[in-house]
Amino acid sequence: MGGRDWALLIALSLLWGGSFFFVEIAVKDLPVLTIVALRVSLAALVLLAVLRLLGIAFPMRPGVLLAFLGMGVLNNAVPFLLFVWSQTQIASGLAAILNATTPLFGVVVAGLLTKDEPFTRHRAAGVVLGFCGVVVLIGPAAALRPGSATLAELACLGAALSYAFAGVFGRRFRRMGISPLATATGQVSASSLILLPAALVADRPWTLPMPAGTTAAAILGIAVLSTALAYILYFRLLASAGATNLLLVTFLIPVSAILLGVLFLGEVLLPQHVAGMALIGLGLAAIDGRALRRIAGFGDRSRRGAGREEAERP
Repeated sequence: MGGRDWALLIALSLLWGGSFFFVEIAVKDLPVLTIVALRVSLAALVLLAVLRLLGIAFPMRPGVLLAFLGMGVLNNAVPFLLFVWSQTQIASGLAAILNATTPLFGVVVAGLLTKDEPFTRHRAAGVVLGFCGVVVLIGPAAALRPGSATLAELACLGAALSYAFAGVFGRRFRRMGISPLATATGQVSASSLILLPAALVADRPWTLPMPAGTTAAAILGIAVLSTALAYILYFRLLASAGATNLLLVTFLIPVSAILLGVLFLGEVLLPQHVAGMALIGLGLAAIDGRALRRIAGFGDRSRRGAGREEAERP
């Protein structure tokens, strides 16, 4: 990747890491369902405007609309609700670390449901390492004494699993000839149609106290920056840097979320969280494979160099 790609990648990690920061502010004043409904609805309005500006037609075929609905449920409604609810119980940094398990679930789901992403040895090793990190994060004792924090951590894992299924489900849009930006717009629009009525019925937001200015700013941040703008950067990076390089953003999201939480929210991560994050990072590196290939390549070059030196000796 060039310097511009790296800048976009870091910006994307800040936007997605910032979503956990914005949610941590918003949950103090607003119900979970209202936060998620506002997030997807405002993001849908922004992305529809972007489509219009770019002259990209929004597909209206029944089969495509039904696929948008499925993608909206798997990639927006379910994971957004689970993550926001979890942050009523746990810190934003911990939620972001658990979000980094998405590629681990993705490898398993793709290996089971697709033929072109086999479950190789290095991927299996990465999954095992990553889930060892999850065990360290949550703690073995949590299985014996489950509480609200444990349920919240499991909710984060459920959200990551939903993202993994969305990754496999979303492959159909390429076969349908739907542009990535139209896909992003379609899924947030579809999830808006589900979540807005649900929030109006369940939360009756007109009866809630007027939220603080910081809460309103957090809602705008999570909708416009961490959803609409993040999708635009994501698909631009996908085109210029490729899907493999985009996996690097998974390493960076917890870092940005933790920094924001520590600097502005007074959050503190325990040593077990750091250890768990390190194991998940090692697992992701094993799945990505590039670091292992470089190490193996360096070893091969060293052995060849040693062989040449041995051959040249008198």
